[in-house]
Amino acid sequence: MKSIYCSFFGHQYEVSKKVTYHVKEYKCSHCSAQMTTNGKGGLTPLTPKYKEINSVLERIHFKRMDRKRKELSSVIY
Repeated sequence: MKSIYCSFFGHQYEVSKKVTYHVKEYKCSHCSAQMTTNGKGGLTPLTPKYKEINSVLERIHFKRMDRKRKELSSVIY
C-alpha cells in the first residue's frame, strides 16, 4: 500500500542502482516502491522479469567496458 505522502504528493524516486549508462533502477524514499527504465525510456515497476533483464544487461555492459579498458591500456603502452 502506498504511503499517504505518496498518495498526495507522488513518489520521490532516487537512483538505487546504475545498470548501464541509460538504464537505472529507482526506489521511492517514502514507500520503497521500485521502478526501472524500460526500452522506451519510461519508468516501469521492477518485476522479477525486469530484475533478471537488468542483471544480464549489467553483466554484458561491464564485460564490454572491461574489454575496452584493456584495449586502451594496450594501445597506450
